[in-house]
Amino acid sequence: MLNLQFFLQCKYQEESLKKKSKGRACKNTGSYLVSRMAERPPRRPRVAWEARAPQESSSPLKPYEVCMVQPLQTDGSWLAVCEKESVRCIQAFLKSTEKDEAQKMRFLQSIRTLCRAARHKGLSQGLDVFCPRDELAENIRALLQEEPRDHLRTAVRQQAMLAIAALSSAEAVPEGQTIPLLDACFSSVFCLPPKEDMQGLDTSLYHKTLHAMDTMLQTVVLGSPASSLSKELQSILQMLLTFTKSPSAAVRERAVGRIGTLSYLLASYSSLEAWCPFGREDDSPACHGGIHIPILGELLGRLILLSFCKDKETSRAALHALHHLFRFLQQQRCSAWPEDNLQHQRVWGAASTSCRSLPSTSATTKVFGKYLQPLERTDIILTAIEAMTDASISDKEGASSMLDEAMKDPNSWLTDVPKIMSGIHGNLEHICVAPARHSVDSLLLLLTNRCPREVVKSLLKCSPPVDSAALAMWEVMFSRLQPLEKVLRELRIELRNQRMRRLFSTVLEDTCILQLTLLAASDVRAKEFAATYNLWRSLRHQSLEMLSLVLQGLVTLSQRPETARKMRVLLEDIVETLESGNEDIQMKALLVFRNMLGHMRRQEASPIALQLAEKLLPLFNHESSQLREFSLRLFREVMQKVAWRHKRQMRKNVRQGLLPLFFHLSDQSQSVAKASGEALLAAAELLKWKQLRHLLQTQQTWRIGECLVVQDRSRAEEYCHQSLPHLKDAQATVREAAVRFIGLAARPLRDQSPEKLAEICRALKALEKDVEPSVSSLASQTVLILRQLIPQHTLAAVVFDKFSPRPGFPPKVAVFDHNLSTVAGFSLGGQRAKGKWQPPKEAGLPGELPDALPFQQPLAAQPTLTWAQGTKRHPRSAKLASLHASRCSEVATSCVLWAGTALPGTQFHVEGLKPKGGASCPATSAQ
Repeated sequence: MLNLQFFLQCKYQEESLKKKSKGRACKNTGSYLVSRMAERPPRRPRVAWEARAPQESSSPLKPYEVCMVQPLQTDGSWLAVCEKESVRCIQAFLKSTEKDEAQKMRFLQSIRTLCRAARHKGLSQGLDVFCPRDELAENIRALLQEEPRDHLRTAVRQQAMLAIAALSSAEAVPEGQTIPLLDACFSSVFCLPPKEDMQGLDTSLYHKTLHAMDTMLQTVVLGSPASSLSKELQSILQMLLTFTKSPSAAVRERAVGRIGTLSYLLASYSSLEAWCPFGREDDSPACHGGIHIPILGELLGRLILLSFCKDKETSRAALHALHHLFRFLQQQRCSAWPEDNLQHQRVWGAASTSCRSLPSTSATTKVFGKYLQPLERTDIILTAIEAMTDASISDKEGASSMLDEAMKDPNSWLTDVPKIMSGIHGNLEHICVAPARHSVDSLLLLLTNRCPREVVKSLLKCSPPVDSAALAMWEVMFSRLQPLEKVLRELRIELRNQRMRRLFSTVLEDTCILQLTLLAASDVRAKEFAATYNLWRSLRHQSLEMLSLVLQGLVTLSQRPETARKMRVLLEDIVETLESGNEDIQMKALLVFRNMLGHMRRQEASPIALQLAEKLLPLFNHESSQLREFSLRLFREVMQKVAWRHKRQMRKNVRQGLLPLFFHLSDQSQSVAKASGEALLAAAELLKWKQLRHLLQTQQTWRIGECLVVQDRSRAEEYCHQSLPHLKDAQATVREAAVRFIGLAARPLRDQSPEKLAEICRALKALEKDVEPSVSSLASQTVLILRQLIPQHTLAAVVFDKFSPRPGFPPKVAVFDHNLSTVAGFSLGGQRAKGKWQPPKEAGLPGELPDALPFQQPLAAQPTLTWAQGTKRHPRSAKLASLHASRCSEVATSCVLWAGTALPGTQFHVEGLKPKGGASCPATSAQ
């Protein structure tokens, strides 16, 4: 048994058609208006909204009278006194330049009064004799645009929309003015702040304003001719859809509520036959068909997404609209089914309640999909793809679920491949959420497997053919073996048929793709691989994007064992791509190597592994955690693939990687830290270091640093030098691990290399200002400890004339340690006068200076071990004679005093650090 509501609706439509035929039969008689008005209730209530309680959507309007339009008597004899007053009020308002709120209200009410009189008397044609309709529409729109957007305190918006409804019912809206008027109404009302943010808001006025908009929309739509009804609905819904994409929740809620109003009308009158009693008389064939809304698919897709949004009011309004549209689809799309069809009856009986209780976007999409045309299903797919880039849709998983549901039934949903491909191309670059991007990639791969020719042709039509979005789509299709083989086959056909036209940007790119299509053939020989890659080498200099695409093809093709083995001839060229600095290209090159090694026996893979191990070391410290992890895992595989004859050389490479592996045990990425630990364990097994293997297996990571130092003390200086770059690592955990290890490894340098120890102290000194407190504190403590290990020696200062480049400039003083190694150079203070140097009034010597000075100036020649007293002719000349470490200070002091250049209070300045004067060094008085 059919639903009772449907049965009553059909009976109502039948009775309405009978009444319409009866009305037409008497339309030429004098009693026509009386008979029509007696048969039907008034066309629309005009004042009822004032007493009704606010609600989200208005009730359906009852059938109303549409009178035959009679010519208007220009003498105004048909106007009553109040109506003539309305005409005068309108005319005065149009001539006025300054208009207050009272004048605006009288003007809008006068329009309603005059239109009501013209409609009831059937004399609306020629209404612009008294008040030009163009001016009325322009003035109403101007009033709406002038209303403030930050508050709602007057009824001007409400009265303006009721005036538009009155003009529409009297057929007095000028042609082409309906949509601009509605747009002004939507902008004026929807863009108001949220209710809770408007101070002093009259809630009753707010709801009355929204109800006036509902009344206006109903009047405009119901008054449209049947032949243009679909076009009118399409235009209005398109405007409302635009507002549903606003970032403001309040704007979306108001727009969805108005869509619900129109959806209710569609559910109540689902065919043009049911609509005809309300609209204007229209005998065109279109009156006998169904209501067609081209935007229906996009509308449904948007409402499905909004029905599951976080904003409860918007979600509720969207669910109401979906419920009404579901009824509309059932009534319109199921009307052709036989009434005794049991399946139809079961669907019809359960559908009226199922829409409100659907659990997810996927289930909702599935239910609506049964009633939609292929074009409408395509629009839902495009809406879901666009929503993945839309900031107003916070739940991108809902859009992904819609695509997943469509992919379950590709025969019904994936019918318009070019349109779907265009939608993916236009939105792919703006999809940033990983699950959403995965859904789009899955859709693209499914389309490629099902319709490879249409996919390739659609993508080649993009302009430019290899823009970033198109390249991303090609790479997705190149990422799976089966789609890649189909795409390459279609590309080969297109390239052969192109004649003079290029498919990609350059001839080189076309040639590379053509060669790649040859590689997909199973009978290709290894030599052909090498010849093909000679072309790809030039891509590194011309197009990194195309090189990335070609490498992606190699990654996928290398999944086949026979192809992977033939790629050995490409080894040298692929290794070079690891130095490109492009993360994407480096990652794909590593993937090719992994696939190649995985399909080779140990004897075949060993030389490749040996060559690759050295190239992987710099990637351990890459800023990309993904690339760090993959290079560490590949390094572990490389160590396991080496044959016995290459193990000696492999151990040398592995020792170079011990410290990076150890430091990245502290990597902030847990996956990188795990990969580093696995690689370090493989290194311990290759090196046969049992203690290191034991510490890793028992997870005693804090003892690994000491184990490395103890295992090979001769490499302490090398370890320290290798650790210094890690002090600048972007991760604080790695910097801290490097500082801690340096504190252990630098201790043996006390007797081996004090100069290296001083250099390490200077490097650690820079970390005392690190942004991470744990790093800065540990660096300060380590510097204090290491400084105690540096041997303390007395420094000597000696004047050398050759340090002074020109006469008249201050003489220079060289500072030596006990090994006669130059530590620093100083310039005595003073001033230049008349081409001669004038020493200051007071001078002194530095005496014993600290050993760890952060500068060093080598002498041009090592001083001799002889001492000769200077002569009066050359009072500033001096040579070292029988210089002993215990007498360095005395000799230096005597030399400076004898030369006549040291006076009490002289300041010494560091030479060479600053262009002007340098940094001052504390001085002591000469003894």
